[in-house]
Amino acid sequence: MTSSLRLIQASRLSEGAGVTVHRTIGTPALRTLDPFLMLDHFNSNRADDYIAGFPDHPHRGFVTFTYLLEGHMLHRDSMGHEGDLVTGGAQWMKAARGVIHSEMPQQTEGRMSGFQLWINLPAREKLSDPEYREILPEQIPRLREGNAEIRLLAGSWAGHEGALTDPLTHLLYADITLPPQGALTLPEGLLAGRSAFLYGIEGTFRASGTEVPPETLAVVATPHSPFPGDLRLSTESAPSRLILVTGRPIGEPVAAYGPFVMNTREEIERAIDDYRNNRFV
Repeated sequence: MTSSLRLIQASRLSEGAGVTVHRTIGTPALRTLDPFLMLDHFNSNRADDYIAGFPDHPHRGFVTFTYLLEGHMLHRDSMGHEGDLVTGGAQWMKAARGVIHSEMPQQTEGRMSGFQLWINLPAREKLSDPEYREILPEQIPRLREGNAEIRLLAGSWAGHEGALTDPLTHLLYADITLPPQGALTLPEGLLAGRSAFLYGIEGTFRASGTEVPPETLAVVATPHSPFPGDLRLSTESAPSRLILVTGRPIGEPVAAYGPFVMNTREEIERAIDDYRNNRFV
C-alpha cells in the first residue's frame, strides 16, 4: 500500500549548557505527537557541540528516555541515582512529581550521538513518585526479521519482549538496520491505535513509497489519522539505520513550560513555585 507520510525536517538548536541538538517533535512544525512531547537527536564528532553537557536542571510531569548510539555520559539525579550511559545503552527516568538531574559527557573527543525522547504521563501519574532505570547494551534484545536487524529497546515485537515495558503508553522503541536491497514489513497490528514515527539515522530508506533521508522524522500515524494497513520499509543500493517509535495516545490537555509538562496552567505555576522553593526530590 502506498501512502505519503508527513516529513519533518529537524531544527538545529542549542540546549543545556550549549549542546547542539536536532529537534523534530516539539517544534513549530510538530508541537506534539501524543503521547510524545519532544525528540532531540544529538550527533557530532566536534567536542564543542556536546562537551558542556546538561548540568543540573529540573523535570516534572513526564518521562525522559535517552538512547546513546555512540559516546559516554554520566547521569546523576536528586533521587540519589548515578547512571553510566555508554554506547548502545539507554536510560528511563520518570520525573513525575519532580526530579533534578544532570547528564554530563565523559569524553573530550570523538562522536557523541543519540536521542532523548520526552513521553507524556497521564494526569493520575504526574505527581506520582519518580523512578529511574538504566538499560545496559547487553540487556537490549537483538532480533532478525528477514534481512533486517532490530534492537528492541521497549515493547513487544513478534512475541519478543524489549528491555523495557511501559504499561502507561505501551511504548514500542526499535532500532532497525536494513542492508542494501533490504525490506521489512510492519504489520497493521503493530500500529493500530497508536501514534507512530520513524526517524532516519544513517542512509535513506523508503516507507510506504515515501523517501526518508537521514535526520528526518516521518509521521506514520496520529491519534486522528491511523495508518491504513501494513507499512513496508525498504532500501535500494545502500544500507540504512532508523528508529521506529509508537505509543498509545493519552488524549489529555497539555500545558508545558520549559522542563515542566502538566495539564493546566495552574499546575505549571505550582511546579515553578515548588522548584523555586526546593520541593522537588
